[in-house]
Amino acid sequence: MSLLQVKNLVVEFPNRRGTLRAIDGISFDIAPGEILGVVGESGAGKSLTGASIIGLLEPPGRIASGEVLLEGKRIDNLGNDELRHIRGRKIGAIFQDPLTSLNPLYSVGKQLTETIQAHLPVSNAEARKRAIDLLKDTGIPAAEQRIDHYPHQFSGGMRQRVVIALALAAEPKLIVADEPTTALDVSIQAQIISLLKNICKNRGAAVMLITHDMGVIAETCDRVAVMYAGRIVEIGPVHEVINRPAHPYTAGLMASIPDITQDREYLNQIDGAMPRLNAIPTGCAFNPRCPKVFDRCRVERPELMNAGATRAACWLVEQNGITA
Repeated sequence: MSLLQVKNLVVEFPNRRGTLRAIDGISFDIAPGEILGVVGESGAGKSLTGASIIGLLEPPGRIASGEVLLEGKRIDNLGNDELRHIRGRKIGAIFQDPLTSLNPLYSVGKQLTETIQAHLPVSNAEARKRAIDLLKDTGIPAAEQRIDHYPHQFSGGMRQRVVIALALAAEPKLIVADEPTTALDVSIQAQIISLLKNICKNRGAAVMLITHDMGVIAETCDRVAVMYAGRIVEIGPVHEVINRPAHPYTAGLMASIPDITQDREYLNQIDGAMPRLNAIPTGCAFNPRCPKVFDRCRVERPELMNAGATRAACWLVEQNGITA
């Protein structure tokens, strides 16, 4: 059974000129112990999807329709108090900048023990021991001493480990990680990726990993959902999506990754830019940038359809039975 199910999720932003649709009817699920990567350019709707699941949409953004189910129970229609109980206890969050997740006025130990005691019935001593164990589990050396340090006394990579420890404090079933490695250098990125994989393996937690880095996706995830203009354009096992992309946008993303075995003066790129929310083209949203566009793409919007081992929203799949 799926731990998380997202069904036909629509997120809208009302304004004076009308309503902008930022997420347009996306559906996916995540199984216990699975890492689902969500990838795409800036503005594709990745972070909004994560915020919708956690219940942290910034007003005036709102879930206009669809459902978010955790362990078979709807959570998108809960009040703030009920959501606050679920956040931390059942859903942990890791954000891009650890400094925004940590209070500079309190030691990391105080922040960890408060989080633990907010969700679990443990004494002060038990909470402190659990906090030290979490810091050890996330690879922070001399955890017994470092627990009383403040966020500014940690490096960027160590702060992100503290944030991961905070996300794990109440043993949540699902972790939403929004660009957790973007602000870190490459060697630290690899350590954080390894840490996320171990969390899944050892704790059976599901992880939704939001990123724009296909290298991180390839290294970390079991499945990947590729987003474009508020919709999922391809979803499937990560090795299939990377090696045999069925959507021209996915193929473009893969071609733009530098290949160290080739000597090239210029990198491949996808011409054009992501459309604004008030100017999403008719038909397939990718059609103005697509090298394989044909007439139907400009007038009719494709839904996800079977494309071998993956599912892709592209008329090429139906027309030719071929991959991009």
